[in-house]
Parts: sequence; C-alpha cells; structure tokens
Amino acid sequence: MTSAPTRGKVIVSGILFWYPLAGVTYQFLHYLIGLRKLGYDVYYIEDSGRWVYDPVARSITGDAWPNVSRVVKTLEAHGFAGKWAFRGMYPNGPCYGLSESEIFALYREADALLNVTGAQDIREEQQVIKKRIYVESDPFSAQVKLHNGDPKVRALLDAHHAFFSFGENLGQPDCDVPLDRTWLPTRQPIATELWSEAASGAGSAYNTITTWHNDGKGVEYRGEVYHWTKDREFVRFLDLPKRRPQLQFELSTDADEKARALLESHGFRVGNGVSVSAGIESYRDYICGARGEFTVARDQYVRPRTGWFSDRSACYLAAGRPVITQETAFSKFIPTGRGLFAFETLDDVLAAIDAIESDYAAHSKAALEIAHEYFAAERVLGSLMERVGL
Repeated sequence: MTSAPTRGKVIVSGILFWYPLAGVTYQFLHYLIGLRKLGYDVYYIEDSGRWVYDPVARSITGDAWPNVSRVVKTLEAHGFAGKWAFRGMYPNGPCYGLSESEIFALYREADALLNVTGAQDIREEQQVIKKRIYVESDPFSAQVKLHNGDPKVRALLDAHHAFFSFGENLGQPDCDVPLDRTWLPTRQPIATELWSEAASGAGSAYNTITTWHNDGKGVEYRGEVYHWTKDREFVRFLDLPKRRPQLQFELSTDADEKARALLESHGFRVGNGVSVSAGIESYRDYICGARGEFTVARDQYVRPRTGWFSDRSACYLAAGRPVITQETAFSKFIPTGRGLFAFETLDDVLAAIDAIESDYAAHSKAALEIAHEYFAAERVLGSLMERVGL
C-alpha cells in the first residue's frame, strides 16, 4: 500500500463490471493501482444505462450482481474496498457499493474522471467533474463515425475536455484516420509488480487469448469496410505451426467447431478462452506459463496504421514473455527486434521466432525491460495526468 493520497480525487470508469472477464479486470486494475501509486485518491464508478454481459450464458442481463460480486473480490484484495460503485441506470437497476448519494458527492468532489474505453456516457450528475478525460483503447471507429456525422459519437466526445488514444500514430502522415480534434497518444499502463512473479522457466507454447470472431463492428470509410474481427487475420498465418513443427502454438479462444477444426488441422492447439479468462489467477498463470505470445491485430488497427498496441500483449512483456504481434505502426514508438517483434508477413513471424529461439533468455529479459520502460503504470499515467494539468 502507498502513503495517504495527496493529489486529489480521480474516478476511473469503463466496462469492469459490464464485462467481467480477467483481461478487462486487469486492464482497469492497472489504472487504479497506477493512479494510487502516483498519490491520487482513486475510485472506480460504473454508472450506466446498459445491462451487463453474462459470459457464461453469453447474453445481456439486467442482473448485475454476479458480475459485481466476482470483480469486487479482486478490487478489495488490492485495497479498493469502499472505493467502487455500480449504478444501473435502467428500470429497476441496482446500486451496489457506494450509495447513490455518496456517488453524487464524489462527482462534486472529484478532480477528474478517466473514461477508459469511452464506454461511460456522461450523465448530468457527472458534468460537475472538473476534468473529464476520454481514454480510447480502440482507435479508428469513433474517428470515422464522427467523420461520417454520427451525432451520438459527437455528443459523447463533446462531453469531455481531453482526448487520449492507444492509437499512438493518429495525426501522423502515414496514418489513414480522419481527425476533427486533437488526440493525444497514450498506451495501456501496467502495474508491473502484478506480473513480476512469472515462472522462471519458459513455457512450451507461443499462445494468446482472443475472441475468434466478432459480428457487427465493421466500419465503412471511403467506400471500404474495415473489420473488427481477428479470424480474418489469423487465417493468413495458419501455416505457422507446420513451418516450425518443433514448437507449439496455441489459441485460447471461443472458436466454434468449424473454426476449431480448421485451426487444429493446421497444427494449432485450441484452448478454452472463456475458462482461461474466468479468473484473474488462471489468466495470469496462462500468460506467465507461455513461452511467448504470437497474435494478430484487427484490420481496423492494421490497415490505417493507427499505432495501436494490445493491453494483453503488454502483460506478456511484463511477465518476461517475448511478443510477436502484427504491425500497426506501433514500432515507431516502442522498440522492436529484441523481446518484441512486429510482423506483416509469415516470413516476418518465422524470422522473429528464430531470433527468440536463438537466445531465449536475452529476449525474455528484453521483453521485461520494454514493459518497465514503456508500459509501467507510473510512467504512462504520470504523463497522461501531467498533460491534463493534474
């Protein structure tokens, strides 16, 4: 635990209770821990009119308590008891954690709201918060929708004072994303101590945790559809296991039987992504037990060269696990070639694997160094808060 906070009250909001799988839990936990380290009195508040997602039934439900009860155990274990609330702003919606009056008082007292993932609509009660900061984890969609005149996106963005994006290349000459306002670059903060107890020995498989297919999130821009689903990218690299048969490659995912058969026929092992992501221990153990990560990025990040980098891949780096991931222009901002590799072709992937296997210990050490230098929560959030004047 850190000393008593001295730098004001900050609220983090997002999808922690809405989508209670471990990857999301870690994403927000890193923000909370990082801000607390910097000396802020930090709270997590989810104040939304949306029903939550039930990962077991794979459906939307108004009963938020199973999600809340699962996530709160983690929050309290890390010292955030009494520092959270879920307020369901739908008919008969519940309020858990802080009472409604306590939430409203917090809004009046808060110095800033970090709307991480941009999932929180700014309610009337929240407009008293001095600085409302939009932190976008998925670049391209909002910018294009705004460019296309979407009034809901404009209203959401206009309710904020500052705009940050994991798309670190936004606004650069080689980035094909339309902009109507200034987006400041940021990336996922990592509380590196949560990953520092990784197993000392390397695991056997290059793996990743991913959703195989997403429907309905394609975005049309200048007559072309930009996709937000990973299966389209993974199928380009199906021959990888056969090209390096001495190694193991695994996807823990929600793939259906047809997709599973396709992956297995090409030599990929297929794990259960929902089971791995059900608890923060199983998620962490899976990453720490990997040899490294091989993964792809969505078309919406790759083709426009957004500069996006995965919060999950940052966790692999923090666990000292080398990462091989698809180029989005992130290599302009984060060093590659030791511990971290950007690829465009299968030959690039094979060269990265051969480099790692030639000196695994050195690349594991380099991965850890990248995590501390470029993703440490105090660095990332310290820079963000300084740029908004806090």
